[in-house]
Amino acid sequence: MTIDAPTPLSLPALHASHSGNWLRSPGGETGAVSKGDAIMAAADTPVLILNAPLVANRLGYPDLSGLDLLELFAFVHPARFCVPTPRGLAQALEIEEPAADEDVPAFLQTAGAALIAACEDPEWFEREGAWSVLQSLERLRWQWAGVIKPHIARPQKAEKWLFAKLPEWEEAGERAPPRQVDLPPEAVLQQLDQLTGEGSEKREGQQAYAKDAARIFSPRDKREVPHLALAQAGTGIGKTLGYLAPASLWAGAAGGTVWVSTFTKNLQRQLRSESRRAWPAKRPDGTPPVVVRKGRENYLCLLNLEDALQGGFSGRPAILAQLVGRWAAFSQDGDMIGGDLPGWLGTLFRKRGIAALTDQRGECVYAGCPHYRKCFIERASRNSAQADLVIANHALVMVNAARGRDHAMRPTRIVFDEGHHVFEAADSTFAAVLSGQEAIELRRWILGPERKNRGRRRGLSARLADIASYDDEGGIAIEDAVEAATLLPADGWLQRLNESEPAGPLEALLAQVRSATYARDESGGVDAGYGIETEASGLPGELIEAAGIAGEALANIRTPLIKLGTRLEAIMADPPDWLDGQGRQRIEGARFSLSWRIDLLGAWAALLERLGGPADPEFVDWLSVERSDAREFDIGIHRRWLDPMKPFAKTVLEPAHGVMLTSATLTDRVGEEASETEAWAPAIARSGAEYIESEPLMSAATSPFDYANRAEVLIVTDIKKGDLPGLAGAYSKLIEASDGGVLGLFTAIRRMRAVHGRIADRLARAGLPIYAQHVDPIDTGTLVDIFRDDPRASLLGTDALRDGVDVPGRSLRCVVMEQVPWPRPDILHKARRAAGQGSKYDDRIIRARLAQAFGRLIRGKDDAGHFVVLSAAFPSRLLSAFPEGTPVTRLTLDEALERIKAGAPSGDTASEAVPSPAPDGIGDDYIPFG
Repeated sequence: MTIDAPTPLSLPALHASHSGNWLRSPGGETGAVSKGDAIMAAADTPVLILNAPLVANRLGYPDLSGLDLLELFAFVHPARFCVPTPRGLAQALEIEEPAADEDVPAFLQTAGAALIAACEDPEWFEREGAWSVLQSLERLRWQWAGVIKPHIARPQKAEKWLFAKLPEWEEAGERAPPRQVDLPPEAVLQQLDQLTGEGSEKREGQQAYAKDAARIFSPRDKREVPHLALAQAGTGIGKTLGYLAPASLWAGAAGGTVWVSTFTKNLQRQLRSESRRAWPAKRPDGTPPVVVRKGRENYLCLLNLEDALQGGFSGRPAILAQLVGRWAAFSQDGDMIGGDLPGWLGTLFRKRGIAALTDQRGECVYAGCPHYRKCFIERASRNSAQADLVIANHALVMVNAARGRDHAMRPTRIVFDEGHHVFEAADSTFAAVLSGQEAIELRRWILGPERKNRGRRRGLSARLADIASYDDEGGIAIEDAVEAATLLPADGWLQRLNESEPAGPLEALLAQVRSATYARDESGGVDAGYGIETEASGLPGELIEAAGIAGEALANIRTPLIKLGTRLEAIMADPPDWLDGQGRQRIEGARFSLSWRIDLLGAWAALLERLGGPADPEFVDWLSVERSDAREFDIGIHRRWLDPMKPFAKTVLEPAHGVMLTSATLTDRVGEEASETEAWAPAIARSGAEYIESEPLMSAATSPFDYANRAEVLIVTDIKKGDLPGLAGAYSKLIEASDGGVLGLFTAIRRMRAVHGRIADRLARAGLPIYAQHVDPIDTGTLVDIFRDDPRASLLGTDALRDGVDVPGRSLRCVVMEQVPWPRPDILHKARRAAGQGSKYDDRIIRARLAQAFGRLIRGKDDAGHFVVLSAAFPSRLLSAFPEGTPVTRLTLDEALERIKAGAPSGDTASEAVPSPAPDGIGDDYIPFG
């Protein structure tokens, strides 16, 4: 449905795409123009544009500015969703969308008029605060300010400042421990029926899955031995409602909290939507039964925002701060990353303004903050303590279990959805990295601002000034820590290392790490511009000596921090008269932050003590120089657990009462000849089950989709490895044959960029827009939104698009992988490969990646399409990655194009589901070189 469009704005409008550039005059004439003429027009006078960074990227003119309609949309409709394309904006404004690229400039004039008309609409519910924010934006010379100022009436009463009108959270009593209850299978199925809705199809697989999921909610029989379930649910089973049914039943009967953890933000959004079937938005007392929890770095920090609004930001970032402040007044929960803040807003301002408005460095002063009672993060934390369902992510669940501030709030009933990612999340969570960037962050946390740096950052002395003045020993500990921290790397450390002039023991150590890594490199990464690494064994004496000196410097920091923590505990035990409730909370926050840094310093010390000594079989250690396009950005020493599921089991599983890992790709599809034990072995190994006494429940529900008749795997055999023109040509022809709707997956960013650069213009001229990660200045979530919204669009990307992308329907009808996704043979992978049956370990990883990628293709029972791999070197042993019965054919590119042009597979046209033999020279023993 569309509404009558208002009179178009009398302003010039510019549209740039890969198919050309069009400029429309204020008088209403549109013409094609060259890039040079488009740039000159934009430089002469403000022009209407949509997504300035994207237009600038396509014109090759990074300094482009103008009247960006996305900025106006963010002002007029804060916290409202909009796909940042002409089509998406038309749908959001309910006006007619442009039919072709040449119609976009006229559409921009109409859309601008529609947004301005909304400001005069008596029903404009986002009116509150608009006039006040506009005054600030006018002082900042926001280009839209003069255009819309006449259309926003001054309110009769003065508008409240954002920080005065945000609601305060309230403290609640500690929730009682959950009751111990059993869930009868018939009650679980009844709850499932209620959630799926009256008249919905009863699926046996979903019912069996729900009953298996209920097992994790049974009372625990033995301390530190949780109920553990590994549940594979094929796409289309309905696993979300399958586990929400017993979860909601248990939460209501036991009065406890269930945590559902995901790996992707997309699934979090889906879960929030699905949970509305089981819980209302609010309880009778106004509290939310369902809460989304993320790490602190995802939420708006009100203290950072206040600093930005009061002069901490200048120029364009200051405009961003005003728009974020406008959003904050209407936001549901203050979530800036994947919440209701438009994902494209930050990219309009190029610099990392969004990150600067969050708590990236763990510097929160908790109760010492003037906005503490209104803090989005604290509100989410308190709400989650009283919630029935907490939707979180793997990293947060693990961090919360490892170092949560409140043991009573740590999760005890957990469902890890996208459970195949638990291993890599644990791998990252329990890692130790001593690098220049990490060390400089610790320095900033202790010392605070140095020189004339602006911002609200405060060091230990400022954050705990009252403690230092009251407690002499605590004050001395702060002084000692501050003095010791001056030996940590400071600004300009990389430049000093390049000039062979390191300052302090840590920089001297990093200089030795850099020298040793370059000296040992045999990967070719130095010449190619990639990062390089070397094993932390057989190291030169100079490096080992530097490590010893650096270890002493770290001990000199850690010791006073431990002493300070002890003094804070003493103050809490015997508080002075002036220490009120907020002061106690502030000290608790300081103790938590101190504990985190003390543990970090301990991990660094252990890392340095290992250098020069015997290898620890439980860990993998290496040195690295991180580089991008031959530019160094960090140097470090790394330690990873050989099996990160060991600390995961100790930290997450043992304290829990029930845990389930679920995914469509838990087991390894080894082949028909493999036993069930072989198929489940990787899932068991990557769950932590081997480190607890509990025998895991294993269940599998097969997808109900008809893969044999709805999907087809095409392995193209005539694209030579390394033939970039041939690869680009293949992608172009495949996108044309499919008429768009292609998700292209790459294993290397450089190849993806090269392919995109070769084909984007030609495809766009044929009406087939193509977008790409790391090319278009748009965040990944928004790229997927654009792809989903336009059935003729195609999207190129890397690992982030191989999993967690849910694009049902015609918008995704062909997945193309540039090659077999071989694991990168770095030091960590080689160590795990050696401990995990060699080539069989590689094969499991590849089959899992192929299965995850294939899972993007069929998301609903009516979906159909092709999965294409552009690699002759595709071993037959990997074909079992695809669902049983899926037709697999090896063929030439021309033959593949004919299949795709014929349309999506159906019951009448599907090819025979018989895998072809491997091509000559490629057998089951094939292992890629390198």
